[in-house]
Amino acid sequence: MADRIFSFGAQVSERLATVASLRASKGRHGAYAQVTADTAAEAAAAEAAGIEMVTCRARNVPEVRRGSARVFVTAALGFAEAVTDDEILRTAFKALTDGADAVITGRRLEIVSLLASEDIPVMGHLGFVPRKSTWVGSIRGVGKTVDEAVEVFHRFRRLEEAGAFAAEAELVAAPLMEQITRRTGLVTVSLGSGPAAEVQFLFGSDICGESDRLPRHARRYGDLARLQREMDEARRAALAAFRADVGAGAYPTAGETVSLVDTTAEELERRLDSLEAEGR
Repeated sequence: MADRIFSFGAQVSERLATVASLRASKGRHGAYAQVTADTAAEAAAAEAAGIEMVTCRARNVPEVRRGSARVFVTAALGFAEAVTDDEILRTAFKALTDGADAVITGRRLEIVSLLASEDIPVMGHLGFVPRKSTWVGSIRGVGKTVDEAVEVFHRFRRLEEAGAFAAEAELVAAPLMEQITRRTGLVTVSLGSGPAAEVQFLFGSDICGESDRLPRHARRYGDLARLQREMDEARRAALAAFRADVGAGAYPTAGETVSLVDTTAEELERRLDSLEAEGR
């Protein structure tokens, strides 16, 4: 069931989720599903599969919208693509007018407040943040000890106070995630943080089996890597067969070339010989 809204581009649109419906889902674990999608084909497949939400790079929003007009799109504001406050605002507004419904950022709380003050729906990123993993020293779950759990909890509270409407929680200890979800008004998006969240999120490449290494929290439902290998092998075989036919003179045949319609090859040759002899 889709809701009719005006997009940030002032177009009447239908969405499978809205900020309002996400907020209304508080306490309903697994009310929505989210995947990554950076191409029209990935977005179209997500909608066809009944997935309500996708996240993509801000620059890819137009391409994603080509694939689906109805999924809820969260645009990721890259660290290098938008650095200053003005650049961040400009990138966010561009993503929204291109068709995004929200933005996600791992920047400082003042940036969250800056975006939220413009009524931009902002999702934060807490727990294990890959680009900031040097601070935790390894690729690992967070909030497993009491002291760290309390600090993570306070980070969620501060994010909510800064004006975010949602938080992507990555590799947060599941019991802590349950407590956070109960004690915060944020819509929680679990990426490897257990079932106690309104939104369950996995990378499309993990779901579809496109990557060699599967993270512990992910589950593979397909094997696109095998299909891609088969496609690569079929492509090489087809190209090799073409090259062999070219070398053997088996391509092209008469049926693959254009024929003369009002003369013969011999007559054409005589005509061209005559023209050359006359210097024309």
